[in-house]
Amino acid sequence: MASHRARRYTYGGVFLLIAAAVLTALIFSGLGPISSHAEASVGAQTWSDEFNGPAGSAPSAVKWKAETGGSGSGNSELQYYTDSRNNAALDGKGHLVITARKGNPSGYDCWYGPCQYTSAKLTTAHTFTQAYGRFEARIKVPRGQGIWPAFWMLGEDIGRVGWPANGEIDIMENIGREPGKVHGSLHGPGYSGSDPLTASYRLRGGKDFADGFHTYRVDWTPGSITFFVDGVKYERRTPSDVPGKPWPYDHPFYMILNVAVGGTWPGSPDASTRFPQQMIVDHVRVHAWKDGGGKGDGAAARTGRITGIGGMCVDVAGASSADRTPIQLHTCTGNAAQRWTVHGNGPIKALGKCLDVSGGSTATGAKIQLYRCNGTGAQQWKPTSEHTLVNPKSGKCLGTEDNGSTDGTRLQLSRCTGDAHQKWSLP
Repeated sequence: MASHRARRYTYGGVFLLIAAAVLTALIFSGLGPISSHAEASVGAQTWSDEFNGPAGSAPSAVKWKAETGGSGSGNSELQYYTDSRNNAALDGKGHLVITARKGNPSGYDCWYGPCQYTSAKLTTAHTFTQAYGRFEARIKVPRGQGIWPAFWMLGEDIGRVGWPANGEIDIMENIGREPGKVHGSLHGPGYSGSDPLTASYRLRGGKDFADGFHTYRVDWTPGSITFFVDGVKYERRTPSDVPGKPWPYDHPFYMILNVAVGGTWPGSPDASTRFPQQMIVDHVRVHAWKDGGGKGDGAAARTGRITGIGGMCVDVAGASSADRTPIQLHTCTGNAAQRWTVHGNGPIKALGKCLDVSGGSTATGAKIQLYRCNGTGAQQWKPTSEHTLVNPKSGKCLGTEDNGSTDGTRLQLSRCTGDAHQKWSLP
């Protein structure tokens, strides 16, 4: 959705889109359930929003942030995304309502001139990311020509590596001219734009998705992503579907809910389209992933700051992704050099590389650095109930040089004592 759709449907052109849609319909629309079981056992629930709150109140600012603007997202979309409760609010009945409206009372400017429509786009980019697990939402989609609701995810490193290298998972997309069909897609390097990995699911009996609530989900493991509607599996993708091409689904993603109006794929609203149109969301829930063999601890990957003594952040010096870059304490700034992904017991990553003990040393005082991930014991870390981070290979704790707490203090292995310089708050 959003900017990826620009590349998806403008690079390939409308002819390829129509051909792909026809082929997809022939392959998938007449199929019954492929399977209804989970692709992998899931762990504990790690995040949810049940949208409980007074009617007219804004979505939780702790969980969602509104993206604003009328750039068209590269797709020639017509709406201006606002942060107004006129476009995204709770209904007092346990639902989030995203409303697309015709008109422009606030005088917003869009890429084509004065905006004709407003809507909302909510993301967890700055509040929650996770790698692997189950991601689901129960949604009643809007209807009408030119209306484009979506529930989707983007790799959190998009600002650093760009699209589609970051990866994209479209859990559900629907366009108004296909009221009985939803699409599930993956976009990555070499299979994006007009040629993603994609399939569709069609309701039987001529029913429309806008007639009621349906549950859309993906089960995401390190080796597969599987799409479901109402518990029915209709698509499963693995790296074997893109031989020789990257599979960028190995790091945290964030979630997005939005309703676009117009665009190259759905086309513009016409005289049959009625406004306002509403996407009603009953819940969004996320669970951790745990493999079926019981290996691993089932903990979800979480991304954010690691803070230590004095509230200082664990930081990659100079925000450099080069091997052997020192790891230090630094005043928290929120930049990518301080966004760490923690996988329970295992590696801790930032800037695409791992927190590493220099030279694989087990000695007290061994310096901590950034290094390409290699799965060795020098890159394994175990959080404890005492808020320490233990390197199992050495049996020592992550600490600061000379018990320091100032900007630029290096991190090192230390004999575990439980002192303040060894206490860490994880995402």
